[in-house]
Amino acid sequence: MLVPPFNQQTALQKVRMAEDAWNSCDPQRVSQVYSEDTRWRNRSEFVNGRAEVVTFLARKWAKELEYRLIKELWAWHEDKLAVRFAYEWHDDSGNWFRSYGNENWHFGADGLMIQRFACINDLPIGSDQRLFHWPAGRRPDDHPGLSDLGL
Repeated sequence: MLVPPFNQQTALQKVRMAEDAWNSCDPQRVSQVYSEDTRWRNRSEFVNGRAEVVTFLARKWAKELEYRLIKELWAWHEDKLAVRFAYEWHDDSGNWFRSYGNENWHFGADGLMIQRFACINDLPIGSDQRLFHWPAGRRPDDHPGLSDLGL
C-alpha cells in the first residue's frame, strides 16, 4: 500500500492503481482502498462508509454499461491528490456518454482514502465518437492517456 506523504512517482502510482481498480467494475475490490469511515461527495450524492461505497458502485455499474475510465494526476501535496478523469459508458438503451470530472482525494497515514470529492459532467456522444476501445478491465499500458487524447 502506498502511503503519504506522496511524491510524484507514488502519486502517479496511486492514480493508476485507482484507475485499474475502478476499471474492474468490482465494488468489493474498489472499496478496499477506502477507510471504513470514508466520506464521499459524488455529484450531488453523499456516501458515508465503505459499505455505502459498495452499494453506490454496484448501482453505478448496473447503470453505466461497458464502463472504461482514464484517470490523470493533476496535483499532489503530502496526503492529498487532485485527479482529473474521463470515462465512457452507455445506458440500457444504447446511448453513449463521456463523463468528465475532477476528484480531490485525502488519505490517512495508512494509505486508505478518507475523503473523496468528485464533480462530474456527462456529455452524450455517438458510438463513432468513442475513444476508449480496450477490452473490459485494465487499460493497456500503450493506450493513450487523457492528455494524449486531447481530453
